[in-house]
Amino acid sequence: MTGQGGKRGPLVADKRYSNSKAKPKRKAAPARKAKRRSKPRRSTKRRGILGWLLSPFVWLFRIVWRLTWRLGLVVSLLIGLGVLFYASQLPPITELVDARTRGSVILQDREGARFASRGELFGGMITAETVSPHLRNAVVATEDKRFYAFWHIGVDPYATVAAMYRNYSQGRNPLSGAGGSSISQQTAKLLCNGVPFDPTKWETERAYEQDCRRTTLWRKIKEAAFAMALEAKFSKEDILTIYLNRVYMGGGARGAEAAAQRFFGITAREVTPAQGAMLAGVIRSPSRDNPLSNLERAQSRASTVIALMRDQGYLSKSAADEALANPAVLGTAAAANAGGYFADWALDGIPDFLTNDTTEDIIVKTTLDQDIQTAAEEALLWVFENKVREGSEAEAAIVVMSPDGAVRAMVGGRDVRASGAFNRATQANRQTGSAFKPFIFATALELGFSPNDTINDEPLTITVPGSGPWEPKNYDRQFKGPITLTQSLAESRNIPAVVLSEEVGRELVRQVAQGFGIDSDLAAGPALALGVSESTLIEMTGAYAGFLNGGSAVIPYGLTDLRLQGEPEPLMTNAGAGIGERVINESAARQLTWMLSQVVEYGTGTRAQMEGWQIAGKSGTTNSQRDAWFIGFTGDYVTGVWMGYDDNRPMSGVTGGGLPADIWRETMTRITAGWQPTRLPMQAPAAASGVGTITGGEIVADQEILNVLDNILGGLGE
Repeated sequence: MTGQGGKRGPLVADKRYSNSKAKPKRKAAPARKAKRRSKPRRSTKRRGILGWLLSPFVWLFRIVWRLTWRLGLVVSLLIGLGVLFYASQLPPITELVDARTRGSVILQDREGARFASRGELFGGMITAETVSPHLRNAVVATEDKRFYAFWHIGVDPYATVAAMYRNYSQGRNPLSGAGGSSISQQTAKLLCNGVPFDPTKWETERAYEQDCRRTTLWRKIKEAAFAMALEAKFSKEDILTIYLNRVYMGGGARGAEAAAQRFFGITAREVTPAQGAMLAGVIRSPSRDNPLSNLERAQSRASTVIALMRDQGYLSKSAADEALANPAVLGTAAAANAGGYFADWALDGIPDFLTNDTTEDIIVKTTLDQDIQTAAEEALLWVFENKVREGSEAEAAIVVMSPDGAVRAMVGGRDVRASGAFNRATQANRQTGSAFKPFIFATALELGFSPNDTINDEPLTITVPGSGPWEPKNYDRQFKGPITLTQSLAESRNIPAVVLSEEVGRELVRQVAQGFGIDSDLAAGPALALGVSESTLIEMTGAYAGFLNGGSAVIPYGLTDLRLQGEPEPLMTNAGAGIGERVINESAARQLTWMLSQVVEYGTGTRAQMEGWQIAGKSGTTNSQRDAWFIGFTGDYVTGVWMGYDDNRPMSGVTGGGLPADIWRETMTRITAGWQPTRLPMQAPAAASGVGTITGGEIVADQEILNVLDNILGGLGE
């Protein structure tokens, strides 16, 4: 049983026990490996297909988030540093309220009332506490309704995002366009984010402001930082004070005080709800929405502002209804908007360093009378509306002057509200026609002739050696034979004027005309008598003022004095203007005035007659009716009127005794309304001087006329 010879081999323990201990070790490793490999399979089962689809986005979000919060932290730190820097650099509020880099020029009329201005007006510092609450509330309601919110630290995120979306949806750059900027941001922009005006970098203040308004992403960031610096440095009321003083409101008005004075003739403290709404409405578009440009549009915009004020609780329903029912209107001076041509002319004689280039506020006292100015403007417009054919391009000009040369009114064209435009009263050199003839008769009277002396109105031939004969003609192509000097002037006969001019001497006639202020080049030949020389309306009106004042020359002037605002002593006066040297004796001037009164009494100027008034004047019409004049005077004022085309085209059926005389009468009728008639300082002739009859016949002209004679002058009118 034992096998192998009955020997029993050594006993060996069964291996299952040792194997049972080893197996767990051998199996454990694969189990752990299996466990590690099983993790992805269990994760895949939890995520599913949706998880796989979303995983790239989750990964991207994590990347963006990590970058964004880091970038946001950096931007916040930069903005914070910018806020601290800007806040430390801000000067006191009193140095920030005046936005102008140059001063203003305010023109006052003869009574001291302002009628025009140049540059930007600054009415003086106001504060948010002292300004009318209606104006303050209107600005807040319109520009930044959350301005006083506790979380408002200079930027309104909601308004900014809404504005960017609106701009983008309308196809514009999200950073451009209106809306979104808080009052603090707008104030930052008004301060150009702390960048001062540098004349070496910007040629004009306008260029500087345009550059400041240019929008980029970096500038928006700077603007936000500067706005928050304002909030850190100043109170809300201080910021609003800076804003109300610096914001441009159109019409040359910088700040609410200047605008209130400019548009309504009151201070910003006195502004009503309707006026406050109009001023606040202008801010959005000062060139388009200001009431000087378009009152109806300004009123419409103000209605929108009133509704905002009502909706935000600044106005009760009844107060809002009252403001809507009674919209703001312009003050008297602003509504008149008179004297633009006059202002340009008056300032033209002042050095640039006191006007265009001034850094001070200048007050210019002038001779303008606003009532007379309005009368002249209304008269011109009335005649063109009622007596000139529709569509006519003819122009006209008016000058009204006192006997000493003080200009009381000036209209330089049919656009009576124009400023900076071509001034036909002072800049247009035109032939004077028969309006020149009084200088011939003034010369004759000075030499002892009498208005009753006779002169032959008969065919006249003037021979110029080497040039041939010249035969002037009368306007009516007729001859009246012997007539008085008075009749020849009243009927504006050309031949007697030429004969008289040749009799007294052309050189003396030129001297008298120049003595009375006609500075233009005067013709050297006999055609001088027919007004072929050119002059301006203001020159001619000033010369006639010499007839009225008794024979002395005048220098037309518009400036009385110029001073710095707030200073009692003037920097300059117009002491050299006014009445100058005597040109003809007083008796001659009084007789000439009487002769000119006969022009209006029965001659070519009858349409200038005014019931109850003594009037002296002279009409003038040039060749082919290219120019028509009427210059006349009462005992108080001399008024000159010119009419014609700018391009020197002939007019149709217009003479100086026609439409210009109508304009003259309409002007003077309005000026003298309610006045007692003033008598003219004139002297009727006692008898003939004994000179006898002045004849013409055939005259041989000297050689000096060779260069100026023109045969077409024979057709000159009047």
